[in-house]
Amino acid sequence: MSGSVPSPVARLIEAFARLPGVGPKSASRLTFHLLRSPEAEARELAQALVAMVEGTSFCSRCFNITERGQDPCQLCSDPDRQGQLVCVVEEPLDVVAIERTGVFGGRYHVLHGALSPVEGIGPEDLRLEELLERVEQEAVQELILATNPTMEGEATAMYLKRRLEGKPVRTTRLARGLPSGGDLEYADTNTLSQALEGRQEL
Repeated sequence: MSGSVPSPVARLIEAFARLPGVGPKSASRLTFHLLRSPEAEARELAQALVAMVEGTSFCSRCFNITERGQDPCQLCSDPDRQGQLVCVVEEPLDVVAIERTGVFGGRYHVLHGALSPVEGIGPEDLRLEELLERVEQEAVQELILATNPTMEGEATAMYLKRRLEGKPVRTTRLARGLPSGGDLEYADTNTLSQALEGRQEL
């Protein structure tokens, strides 16, 4: 394609194609949509991307996304949330999904992935040690392991369960209202609410 389109266009197509869920055809459609759009639309997108990169960071306590300069994040700083109840999720998008239900009043811990030997993701690649430190330092009473119901999510939950044996913390798993092999971010509000309320001991 590099010979048939100007290099700035080819570069944007390649950049879009690196995004998850965006293949070469979708990347081309997005690029040519921006080419046909008013210049202001493209500039607004570029400014939003720069603002996101420069204006966000990760909370040093839960590792969720936060505005740069606000650490700990808003959820960790909220005195009305139960500090002894921590929901462990794989990605920041999962926090958004659970918050939409309006039924969880605890705090979160974002692992930034799940164990996957096939992809070379081991315990040292996730925020697992930081979670174990939180359990000790913050006197956490219950950990809800809300990793996705996939092979990787289950492996991560079982790894954490083993690491927590002998510690005075209740470990629960989301109830089976969630589709096996699915991701939390695609679950509807009612399904997530029932899964949270029906969580079980591991």
